[in-house]
Amino acid sequence: MRKIAAMDPDKLVLVFRERPALHRFPGSMARISVPLRPVTPEVIPSSPEAGGQFVDGSYSNPAGTRAYKLYLPRGYTGQAVPLVVMLHGCTQRPMDFAAGTRMNELAEGHKFLVAYPEQAHSANGSKCWNWFQESNQRRDGGEPSLIAGITRQIMSQYQVESGRVYVAGMSAGGAMAVIVAAMYPDLYAAVGVHSGLAYGAAHDLPSAFAAMQQGTVYHAKHLREIIPLIAFHGDSDTTVAPVNADGLLDQWLQAASAGLGSVPGVKAEQGQVAGGHAYTRCIYHDVSGQTFIEQWTVHQAGHAWSGGSPSGSYTDPQGPDASTEMVRFFMEHPLSR
Repeated sequence: MRKIAAMDPDKLVLVFRERPALHRFPGSMARISVPLRPVTPEVIPSSPEAGGQFVDGSYSNPAGTRAYKLYLPRGYTGQAVPLVVMLHGCTQRPMDFAAGTRMNELAEGHKFLVAYPEQAHSANGSKCWNWFQESNQRRDGGEPSLIAGITRQIMSQYQVESGRVYVAGMSAGGAMAVIVAAMYPDLYAAVGVHSGLAYGAAHDLPSAFAAMQQGTVYHAKHLREIIPLIAFHGDSDTTVAPVNADGLLDQWLQAASAGLGSVPGVKAEQGQVAGGHAYTRCIYHDVSGQTFIEQWTVHQAGHAWSGGSPSGSYTDPQGPDASTEMVRFFMEHPLSR
């Protein structure tokens, strides 16, 4: 479908009690259950270990300067390939996030570039993207403009398929990925969000704490355009409450309903990782049958990248592989002009 009109709890003092999971299917949609689908953790079909190279870069505009690392897979010789922009969580750095998500290994198998923008310590002492500030919730300003600028700079320096540019993030990076996707639907073809929040879920630090603990405490902003979304959230997440996954879903569905007139239905799959977590995958289709939203709820999982590697921080190897599923979803959704 096309456009329709990690946070460290100790350093941020964001330690919240466990909340019960909230899993809702909009009443206007039929739910279709399918049998359990077994999944093996940490398996990437036909994907050799990452063996490419990192290139350091930086981008500046009136909002500031941000450094980034760009991963070039082996076999990249300048041909046009997709680009995935990965936004880390609080206290994380690009190399840590790359190791935990194993996105570079997928880049080797599918041949795409991976950009890892890095939040400046001067902008946030815990290296969180400032998703909760109104100045960072608009187009062509603040941190979204820096991330979009990094994306465009890479596109100007390397051969990138302009219709296959994607953004994804974890926690604070997931919340910022939502903002970037909402503000730049002409630049990004799809967005992946892990343990994030809806666009406009907060407007300052107190409302950010409240949203993380109990969901949006006031009406989140309505979106005029959306791009395809795949979202993951653990239903035992005590840092960003699982209700935020439903808030994000509702925001996307409202925009879709406004653009399409109706959303035909949702299919629900129940799955189980071999030796790991069970999960629920909800798949939403547009009127043509094209998937435009996938919501993955990982049962008994906390605030960690599902299916990630223990070589990185905030990962849970026992969950379904979020990186593999995001890349699969991205490759299914090129940008249509």
